[in-house]
Amino acid sequence: MEKKQRRGFGGFSDIRRNGTSYLLVLPAMVYTFIFGYMTYPYMIIAFQRFNYTKGIFHSEWVGLKNFEFFFRSNKAFTITFNTIFLNLLFIAFGTLMALVISLVLNELRKKLFVKISQSVMLFPNFISWIVISYVLYAFFSMDMGIVNKILNQFGISSINWYTEAKVWPAILTMMHVWKGAGMSAVIYLATITGIDETLYEAAEIDGANRWQMCLRITIPLMMPTVIILTLLSIGKIMYGDFGMIYALIGDNGTLYSTTDIIDTYVFRSLRQIGDPSEAMAVGMFQSVVGFILVFGTNAITRKYFKDGALY
Repeated sequence: MEKKQRRGFGGFSDIRRNGTSYLLVLPAMVYTFIFGYMTYPYMIIAFQRFNYTKGIFHSEWVGLKNFEFFFRSNKAFTITFNTIFLNLLFIAFGTLMALVISLVLNELRKKLFVKISQSVMLFPNFISWIVISYVLYAFFSMDMGIVNKILNQFGISSINWYTEAKVWPAILTMMHVWKGAGMSAVIYLATITGIDETLYEAAEIDGANRWQMCLRITIPLMMPTVIILTLLSIGKIMYGDFGMIYALIGDNGTLYSTTDIIDTYVFRSLRQIGDPSEAMAVGMFQSVVGFILVFGTNAITRKYFKDGALY
């Protein structure tokens, strides 16, 4: 009897019982299948001289020649370094700021102030990078920029920020954190609300203050979530934020030495060459390196902090 019941409860039975839930997730599944799994066969064009009329199965096979487009470039090392370096800055400072915001909001007792603060911090996430580029120009333009006007008040001459490549990693990090930290803080706040209140009550009975409870209870219990989100971010470390970089930097060649990333480099190259095989080759390179980084980081995490590992 038990065996019959077990056989009767399968995938189709679960769909019948939870039809609404499956219906809600169906668009995401279809999107992932079409733009994810159905694109796998097209990875072969990274090793072909792709011809639109012949298709992926009849185009000329060229081996690893498409990878030479990127690796033989004299800018290959610079743009790879910029991509990794900028993403490391984004991950480090973005995670730190999101943690600070979530911890501070959790300690506040004025609910109205907390709600207003959350709304204000979430607002930048919904602003287009194009709009932000104009805001940034208002701050850093040579003649009318707010920053230069402040410097002039202290007797310092104006600086042409859009020719100073060395300061732009800091500017880009600041803008990335300002735009995204509020949304990340919501995830950490949700983690904090899931912590058992009896832990805080027991700590309070033992004489712990709010700082000690934060240090000994809240932060340690948040670490699995922090590590998992960090691992997911590391998986995309070879993919730069193209929308941000291109909107804020554009085709300003004087800033390429510190801001040019793989995505913007490929975009500019393909805009002139228009070869999809070379684009796929670079995309495959980004994916392979991302996979290695996630796998390696997860292995290290599993060894020293098992609760934070993805698998």
